[in-house]
Amino acid sequence: MQTDNLNITILGVGAIGGVIGAYLIKAGYRVTLLDVNEDHVRKMNEDGLTIKTVDDTFTVQATAYTVDGFKKKNEKLDIVLLAVKAQHTEAAVKSISDLLAEDGFIVSFQNGLNEEIIAEEVGRERTVGCFVNLFADYLEPGVISYGGVGSLYIGEVDGEDSERVNQLVRALQNWGEAKKTNNIFGYLWSKLAYGTILTATATSNITIADFIASEKYRPLVMALGKEVLQVADKKGIKPEFFDDWEPTYVFPELQEDKLNEQFEILENRLRGYTKTRTGIWRDLAVRKRKTEVPQQLNPIIAEGEKQGFSMTLLKTLLELITEIEDGKREMSEDNLQVLIDKI
Repeated sequence: MQTDNLNITILGVGAIGGVIGAYLIKAGYRVTLLDVNEDHVRKMNEDGLTIKTVDDTFTVQATAYTVDGFKKKNEKLDIVLLAVKAQHTEAAVKSISDLLAEDGFIVSFQNGLNEEIIAEEVGRERTVGCFVNLFADYLEPGVISYGGVGSLYIGEVDGEDSERVNQLVRALQNWGEAKKTNNIFGYLWSKLAYGTILTATATSNITIADFIASEKYRPLVMALGKEVLQVADKKGIKPEFFDDWEPTYVFPELQEDKLNEQFEILENRLRGYTKTRTGIWRDLAVRKRKTEVPQQLNPIIAEGEKQGFSMTLLKTLLELITEIEDGKREMSEDNLQVLIDKI
């Protein structure tokens, strides 16, 4: 079994980090798992890391530490897959930056534009971009639910080819159809547009598939997507197609007939997933904790306003999420109507 002798560390063993880490361990790679949840770390060491999928459940033996516990080993880190929530990016990178090997690098397995935050801490030459779209949830210590396979692309932030990207893609193909790209920001901005649409669903209890299928909410879907994609366009970024989401049908020219046909395909994909709502919804409705929405939306809003756009929908969406977090607003489809009224 060839593993390219890679030494991989995953920082943040939640939904994404847990799934990716388990498949790499299963394939024979040397993987160290780091997480702040001491119960999670203990359970993984004692009983392994369990992944529950639609068709199967498997457990891998894991080597896990808290960051403080790992630092006592005084070992260097070669490849760090960062999978913490966006709001914890800066603190997480600072916690391990002094452990990075001279040629070590960090890959952002996150939502948002965290590559820029990572680069500010460790340098662009030690930062690699990643687009990952999979549906999973942390259930309890040592257990992750993996409810829907999506896409994964790895790319240098400067768009160049590199052997380190090739090696990482080979490793990640043990998870699924991982690919390399020279346009990582095209994927990230495309996901920002799609992710903003999904974030809107989290203000209510409607499922993602029902929202996408609804003719009532279709104008909101198109308007949210456009508000993000127009910013990417001004930055000279070409958004990419992924997992039945086609951004070019929304912007620069709305192609409503094609978009409606594409959304039927997307709806069918979503109805095949066991995960029916977003991680943001789960944070609000189940875990009762702050979301990563501000860290996802604020950079888009700031960039859009700098370009002269009002960014009304994104600012309203952020206000709605914040009010739900603070207990000042109930999760309801009334919130979606608030957004529609802003179009």
